[in-house]
Amino acid sequence: MGQVSVVDVPERSRYEVEQDGEVIGFAAYSRQGDSVVLPHVEVEPAHQHQGLAGRLVQQAMDDARAQGLRVLPICPFAVRWIGEHPEYQDLDARRAS
Repeated sequence: MGQVSVVDVPERSRYEVEQDGEVIGFAAYSRQGDSVVLPHVEVEPAHQHQGLAGRLVQQAMDDARAQGLRVLPICPFAVRWIGEHPEYQDLDARRAS
């Protein structure tokens, strides 16, 4: 696997994971009040099972925390990822504050 990076692309309302400059996955988001909604995470089939979708969700979670926002996961992958990472569950907008 070549150089991989995750970048926020606000004009497209998504995080993108790039490998050697090529977009190979994304996590769509929208801002609703004090929450970031994550409706969809997708990685190209040839790049799945390499932890890239998790990196996308983690970047969204880290950015939400830095901005004092909560996250509303809609995408089943994002829901599962948050459930498996207790250090981020305080950001889950589905939970009582």
